[in-house]
Amino acid sequence: MAVDIAQVRANNPSPMTLTGTNTYVITSGEVSCVVDPGPLEAEHLDAIVATAEQIVLVLSTHRHSDHTAAVDELVARTGASARAISPEWCRGAEPLHNGEAIALGDTSLRILATPGHTSDSMSVLVPEAHAVLTGDTVLGGSTTVLEYPDGTLRDYLASLDQLEKLGASRILPGHGDEIKAGDEAVRELREHRLGRLKQIQDALAQLGEAPRVDEGLIDRLVELIYPGVAAAGAARLSVAAQLDYLAGA
Repeated sequence: MAVDIAQVRANNPSPMTLTGTNTYVITSGEVSCVVDPGPLEAEHLDAIVATAEQIVLVLSTHRHSDHTAAVDELVARTGASARAISPEWCRGAEPLHNGEAIALGDTSLRILATPGHTSDSMSVLVPEAHAVLTGDTVLGGSTTVLEYPDGTLRDYLASLDQLEKLGASRILPGHGDEIKAGDEAVRELREHRLGRLKQIQDALAQLGEAPRVDEGLIDRLVELIYPGVAAAGAARLSVAAQLDYLAGA
């Protein structure tokens, strides 16, 4: 069963989107599924539509606008249905659920709930292509933001465990370049997060503080652990997520 996955990168680079949002067009037989239609930009939409003859389904890996803004326009152009874990991004179809198999032409896609970046984050496994599309759960060339309190470190680590079990499947991320050995990348991400967690624990000991989600404590920890960081908002979210994890441990 031949399955083709084409990448269409949006022209929306930024510190948060890296080289831009990656839209993927999965084609099996005569039909295609679009994963993460991306920003509402005419040039990007034209490129997506030009990649496939018959788009029957649009999937969104999570709610952020750099992945979902073009959903309605793409549905209007193609007549496709749209699905996501969040009902907000469903059009003419029911929300997705973990473990669901979706028939596409001669193949089947499998939905994996992978929360952590956001509570509604999911990944799409394409078994015949030995690939998993991870949205912002795993990025190419960067670590993701845990959008606390909606996204939590506990959920994120569980999602990494789930992705690691897929073995060496290649990862097609929502931003950045393809990752050839997914299991190795996931292990590195886990080690990075646990290293940051140890930094938080050491800093709390230095300050004589117990872990708790407190704005003043977050400020002090960001200054200690992320000095001079450009994305201070992202750092604050990360610290808050780690404090929440430690407080509940």
